[in-house]
Amino acid sequence: MSILVTGGAGYIGSHTLVELIEAGFEPVVIDNLCNSKEDSLKRVETITGKPVKFYNGDLKNTGDIESVFHNEKITAVIHFAGLKAVGESVKYPQEYYENNVSGTLNLLKAMKNNNVNSIIFSSSATVYGASKVVPIKEDFPLSAASPYGSTKLMIETFIKDICAASEEFNAVILRYFNPIGAHKSGLIGEDPKGIPNNLMPYITQVAFKKQKKLSIFGNDYPTADGTGVRDYIHVVDLALGHVAALKKLEEECGLKIYNLGTGVGYSVLDVVNTFASVNKKKIPYVFAARRQGDIAECYADASLARTDLKWSAKFGLEEMCRDAYNFQKKNPDGY
Repeated sequence: MSILVTGGAGYIGSHTLVELIEAGFEPVVIDNLCNSKEDSLKRVETITGKPVKFYNGDLKNTGDIESVFHNEKITAVIHFAGLKAVGESVKYPQEYYENNVSGTLNLLKAMKNNNVNSIIFSSSATVYGASKVVPIKEDFPLSAASPYGSTKLMIETFIKDICAASEEFNAVILRYFNPIGAHKSGLIGEDPKGIPNNLMPYITQVAFKKQKKLSIFGNDYPTADGTGVRDYIHVVDLALGHVAALKKLEEECGLKIYNLGTGVGYSVLDVVNTFASVNKKKIPYVFAARRQGDIAECYADASLARTDLKWSAKFGLEEMCRDAYNFQKKNPDGY
C-alpha cells in the first residue's frame, strides 16, 4: 500500500515514515521543505534500509499534488503538512490560513479527483482551547485561541463534512498533545530553525550550551510546583499511533477522532529535573511572566485510542529526555 505522507520530512513525519516502513507500508512523501530538510529522509532510509520516494512540492500548488497522484498508486493519505507555531500564527495569520487551510482544500480536492477516500489528519490539542477540566476527552467543547488553532478546527470541520456527505470517505483525526524525544538511533529528531519555540529542544540546546538558560513562563499556576502542566508523549509512540490509525481506516471506519497522549501531566520543572537527572546535565533556568493564552494544565484522556485503536504510549519521561539529548549530542548543528 502506497501512503502519501504530506510534510513527511518534518519532525513527526520522519518518525512516522520509519514506523510505516517497518510495518510494511510504502510511504510517498511530498514536502516543500520550508520547515524541514531532505536529509531527514536520507536518514530514514539509513534506519530502515529502504528507499523513500520524495516529491519536493507545495500543497498550495495543485499541480504539485496532482503529479504525485498521477505517478503513484496512493491508497491513503497522512496529512502532516502545515505551519505550526502558535505565536507565529498570531503575527502572520494570513500565511497560516493560506498554507494550512488552502493547502488542505487542494489536497482534499486532489483526493476526490483521484478516488482516494482515506485520510489521517494531524490535529492538535489546541482545538480544545482553554479547557478548565482535565483529563481532556474527545467530546469536550472545541475552540481556538490562535490562528493556528483556528486552522486545525477548520480542517477538522472540512473532514467531518466530507465524511457526512460521502459514505465512501473514511477519516481518522488524531489530536496530539506534546510530542518530544527522538528516534533511539539519534539519526532523526526535532531540529527547529532558529531559536526553539518548544520546551524540549530549548532544554537540549541549553544542555549543549547553545543557549545560556531556559526561561520558564509562569511559576504561579495552581499546580504542584507553580509551573504549567502538559501531556508529553514520545514522538515514536505518536508515530505508532498513525500505524494503528491506518489499520482502523482499513476497516472503512467512517469518521473517528482520538487523543494521542500518555494521560499523564508533567510540569515544566518535572521535565527540567528529569532531563538533568537522566543526562547528568545542569539546566540553568529563570522564571518569566506567563505567556498570553497559556493555561495551567492540559493532559489527555487517551482511553478511547487504547480501547479502539489498541494503542497506548509505551515510553516514559526519562526515555523522552534521554532520546532528545542523544539526538542533540549527535547533531549539534541539526541536520
